[in-house]
Amino acid sequence: MTLNKMMIIGNLGADPELRYTPGGKAVAELRVAVNDRSRGPDGEWQEETQWFRVELWEQAAERAAERLRKGHKVFAEGSLRAREWEGKDGQKRTSLEIRFARVQSLERRDPGEGSFSEGEFGGRSADAPPAARPRGASKPSGDVESIDVDDIPF
Repeated sequence: MTLNKMMIIGNLGADPELRYTPGGKAVAELRVAVNDRSRGPDGEWQEETQWFRVELWEQAAERAAERLRKGHKVFAEGSLRAREWEGKDGQKRTSLEIRFARVQSLERRDPGEGSFSEGEFGGRSADAPPAARPRGASKPSGDVESIDVDDIPF
């Protein structure tokens, strides 16, 4: 048995980038910043930011592109992949990506602003490439769970 699952909570560093595959499937890429504060050897607080790319497919990609914006806080989970690429300067670089993600908005909204504050985007799409679903996995149920920011234990 194997497991490859990553969960993060962070802020969008840019608006979602929506594109379409040659076959017409929507793909959205989110850039999520996750901040970590710790005390350095000198006792001073230091902040480090890790950047992750989060990939959404199909209707989830289109909804995320419509509703999410730079600065929004999100919870994302999916499978982790490290992708190597060569920068314009010729240096090899590595990007951490969360593929075939489920993304939950953690933005607070006033009740009069609509129901987007608890919107969920994604999951493993029935139309996602075969690598997106583990063998034997069933299609998503479509149930939307809501997460209250105050209920997160950290």
